[in-house]
Amino acid sequence: MKYDDDVKKRLKRVEGQIRGVLKMMEEEQDCKDVVSQISAVRSAADKAIAYIVAVNLEQCILEEIEAGRDSGKMVKQAVELLVKSR
Repeated sequence: MKYDDDVKKRLKRVEGQIRGVLKMMEEEQDCKDVVSQISAVRSAADKAIAYIVAVNLEQCILEEIEAGRDSGKMVKQAVELLVKSR
C-alpha cells in the first residue's frame, strides 16, 4: 500500500502531541491535563488506523472486483484489523 500525505500528516500530528505530553510531564503538570492529552493522542491514532484500513480496503476491493473474485474476504480482514486495533 502506498501511504498518502494525509496519513503521514496525521501521524506527524500524533508525534507532536506525544512530544507535548512528554514536555507536560517534564514540567510536572497536573495529571488530569496529561491524561487528557494522552486521550487525544489515542483518538488521533485510532483515526489514523481507521483511515489506513479504509483506504487499503477500498484498493483491495477494487483489485478483487477487477480480477473477478469475491471481495468478502477483504472486508472480513479489514473488520478484524479494526477490532484488533482496539
